[in-house]
Amino acid sequence: MISADEFLSTMHEPLLPHAQTQAQQRVELQSVQQSSDKRLFEERTSDEQQRFELCKEAALRSLDAAPRSSSDLAKRLIRKDFEENLVEDVIHRLQELGLLNDEEYAHSLLRYCLQRDMGARGVSMEMSRKGVDADLAAELIEQASQKGNFVESAYALGRTVERRTHGMERKVQMRRLWSAGARKGHSPDMLRQVFADVFCG
Repeated sequence: MISADEFLSTMHEPLLPHAQTQAQQRVELQSVQQSSDKRLFEERTSDEQQRFELCKEAALRSLDAAPRSSSDLAKRLIRKDFEENLVEDVIHRLQELGLLNDEEYAHSLLRYCLQRDMGARGVSMEMSRKGVDADLAAELIEQASQKGNFVESAYALGRTVERRTHGMERKVQMRRLWSAGARKGHSPDMLRQVFADVFCG
């Protein structure tokens, strides 16, 4: 057992290599962040700052018109002739301010698709079209599938088609269901099950 004096003396010893590495990494990360912030907000020329503000205003107008993913917003800004690096800076700034959140947007888009009675394939195509990250989209679709959301939406679509085609021949009803189900992105097996339960049950 060491004495109190011996213990205190160790407090002034150099950091171990691992601790030195961690401390150095933290300093480097802070330096990179500070450098980035300085580049973004302090080192711009007046023309660059003006372009940044114009790009940000265009981004905010686009978000006011409709919610968007970062990818979709970036493409729209680039089509407006804003430079790619400038667009990246604006996107990053909007994310920092909480005005642009891809995960929240993806959840909102999923809810919207389910309200429209869409199936898994339809949701996947819609998320891809809206620029949602493929991994995030796959994760949310899998979660919805496990909860039975797509089964519910398929039956909701089936009941809607049944009401609209009530009294028509069974073959006509089947064609209408398959046409609507294909547009919504439901699987053939799911549509067969819905037809059997809703139209023939």
